[in-house]
Amino acid sequence: MHDMKKRFALYGFGFAIGIALVFFFLGGKKASCNWLPNDRMLKIIRSKQINYSAEVQNQLSRANIDTLDINLILDNGDIDFSKSQTKNNPCRKYLINGIKEQKNMTLTVKICDSVATIENVVLN
Repeated sequence: MHDMKKRFALYGFGFAIGIALVFFFLGGKKASCNWLPNDRMLKIIRSKQINYSAEVQNQLSRANIDTLDINLILDNGDIDFSKSQTKNNPCRKYLINGIKEQKNMTLTVKICDSVATIENVVLN
């Protein structure tokens, strides 16, 4: 019985040191795990240079929509993969539906090498 207590104590000590090291090395970094396809694709889009087509710029100014709303959709939106063109070469198109305050907006985003262009904004 005494031997089991010693094993658990050593295991707990090693586990605590391991957790402390993980927090030390990853604590200051913006490390994230995006395992779901929706989250991964939104992260890829945000990592690219975002451009707005002339049509979208006109739509945003007419509807009095701020680019902050567009950025919120690119952060938290819901990609409709069934209506997206994910296999196009060299550029793919994704339909991203807004959630929460932006739920009445749908973006069409064209992704090429290092640029993501917002081609259309639909207000439902």
